[in-house]
Amino acid sequence: MRLPFGLWCRTALAAMAASALLAQTPVATARAQGRVDARYTATLAGLPIGRGAWVIDIGDDKYLTAASGVTAGLLRLFSSGEGTGASRGRVVNGQLVPASYAANISTSWRNNEVRIALKAGTVKDLAVSPPVKPDSGRVPLSDAHRRGVIDPMTASLVRVAGNGNPLVPGSCRRTVPVFDGRMRYDLHLAYKRMDQVKAAKGYAGPALVCAVYFVPIAGHIPDRAAIKYLTQSRDMEIWLTPIAGTSVLVPFRVTVPTPFGIGILEATQFLTVAGRTRAATSGETTQ
Repeated sequence: MRLPFGLWCRTALAAMAASALLAQTPVATARAQGRVDARYTATLAGLPIGRGAWVIDIGDDKYLTAASGVTAGLLRLFSSGEGTGASRGRVVNGQLVPASYAANISTSWRNNEVRIALKAGTVKDLAVSPPVKPDSGRVPLSDAHRRGVIDPMTASLVRVAGNGNPLVPGSCRRTVPVFDGRMRYDLHLAYKRMDQVKAAKGYAGPALVCAVYFVPIAGHIPDRAAIKYLTQSRDMEIWLTPIAGTSVLVPFRVTVPTPFGIGILEATQFLTVAGRTRAATSGETTQ
């Protein structure tokens, strides 16, 4: 039952962000423009399979996102697992430019670790464990596939140009080029509708709902069932809500159809606050 059930489970673990890593990484909180402290639950066909945490800090010139997740409920009958991940980078001309990404997903049958260093959208260093197994059916990755990309966690943050309301249909219209260490793929987003969401703790209000289309580019095996299923899916959706004090939208809810039922990742806590826009120094007042 690994594909596509296993892929969904591992994706849920990887997508749920990690406060443990945040505590180990220095953050310029005095310069933070906005922060999110969120908790998520993952369900499959209405049954709990995981839970996780996500902390995001967006500053004047730096950002950090970190996450953790563990399997729960029904999924633990098949495999226990936990995952952590973190991405950090700079804010350049209003755009999020990643510098590093690290992810670790451990299950009862294997441990997966990825570390990526990037500069201006180009992969400069890559460590993957275990290494990708040679397969004649795999679409080869070239150096070109490691340029003009962002990591999976930065890809989850939708930066909207300008200072207006980011919850508009145009914010969905984008293609995100993602490299996760093993595979290069595009995520095409398209506007679907506006909706209302409410966390048990924190945010309640409008959400921008985008369709998500998965387009594998390289590093994948086209004949695999999970790749075929995700490529053909036209029902994946993501609900985006804003980080206070910024023009950045982040996932509040994600739905992914699977042959086993609908997989849902949804925030039960979504606490977001606007921060100070300038660092305090001697003789300088903060804003």
